[in-house]
Amino acid sequence: MRVSAIIAAAGRGTRFGGELKQLRPVAGRAILDRSVSAFLAHPTIAEVIVALPRALVDDPPAYLRPDNIAAGNSARGRLHLVAGGERRQDSVANAFRAAAPDSDVIVIHDAARPFVSADLIARTIAAAAESGAAIAALQARDTVKQAELVVRQARDERESTPLILSPSKDERTWIVTSTLPRESIFLAQTPQAFRRDVLAAALAVAARADVPVTDEAALAERAGHPVRLVDGEASNVKITTRDDLVMAEAIAQSTDRRTIRTGRAGTGYDLHRLAAGRPLVIGGVAIPSDRGAVGHSDADVACHAIVDALLGAGGQGDIGRHFPDSDPQWKGASSLDLLARAAAMVRDGGYDVGNVDVTVVLESPKIRDHVEAMRRAIAGAIGIDAARVSVKGKTNEGVDAIGRGEAIAAHAVALIYAIRN
Repeated sequence: MRVSAIIAAAGRGTRFGGELKQLRPVAGRAILDRSVSAFLAHPTIAEVIVALPRALVDDPPAYLRPDNIAAGNSARGRLHLVAGGERRQDSVANAFRAAAPDSDVIVIHDAARPFVSADLIARTIAAAAESGAAIAALQARDTVKQAELVVRQARDERESTPLILSPSKDERTWIVTSTLPRESIFLAQTPQAFRRDVLAAALAVAARADVPVTDEAALAERAGHPVRLVDGEASNVKITTRDDLVMAEAIAQSTDRRTIRTGRAGTGYDLHRLAAGRPLVIGGVAIPSDRGAVGHSDADVACHAIVDALLGAGGQGDIGRHFPDSDPQWKGASSLDLLARAAAMVRDGGYDVGNVDVTVVLESPKIRDHVEAMRRAIAGAIGIDAARVSVKGKTNEGVDAIGRGEAIAAHAVALIYAIRN
């Protein structure tokens, strides 16, 4: 069975004060990153299509850039970005058209629900494969009241005629009309999963009727398909307003503590001679200089040191083992590409990259004006946020070959961590 996942992330954050809430960090990690990663990491999901505002499709954050995911990483080629539409169903329809035509089941998830578990994803998909349509939902725990909106009335003191007060004076009120049996009330969540033909029929209903809906299950219902309920999770909260961030932070800290099983650190070191006429590339950025590093590839000491730190943390040898200077395919190679490949090896070994810290030791030129560009380039190659990359520049105070301007060196530390399946 082939399963495609759609992440609905094209909302404009109206109830969040106009900010794109999906980019907001929770416990140091973007809401959108958490949601997308949950599906990319799931063994059942063949591809993930993210519906975004057009501006984010054109300039996505690092964790959504497919071209920065190195060959060999299980996520490479599985992540696709599409522009959303005016309404939710338009965004989902755009993503549905981009899904693989041989997908048997399509699972849809709100980007604003960053704590969905792998088990809930699996159970929802299995129920949809069997029944055609299934959604995660929580049974109501509180007493449920049905109400209607009425306009309060007042009497003119001089007459007995009731006066209907103006709604603009906030005189509207809700009045209970009945008490509903809570056993039959369920609060819908995502993921919501559908066999491909069921979702196609549901989206066709939306196109014909032009009715706004808040979830795809409502469209499937209109199309005449029964929707099966799967037990949702209380932690699978939706971040709608800023008030929700307090609970989200607490859940994230608790979840992250449970999820992270093992942290491993690695160190890296690299040194190259400097020679006239060579380009000086540091951290993927070309630095104006009359001398550059000598090496088989582009001799980027920062990237090489980080590669060794990542491979060391993962117990996977060193840069010379995987990219030897005796192999002509690495002649003049971009060290950012080598770094991306090393990060992919770490991920294939069951680890994610937490952060990296690199110190470049160079007498001149100074690198301070290029540090931010280096951080972005390194982060892009690894596939993490630039906030997790530190680049520092030091001199050797005139001591030895580096101090004499004859060489450049770099020291790096990397932290990786294993994630529970």
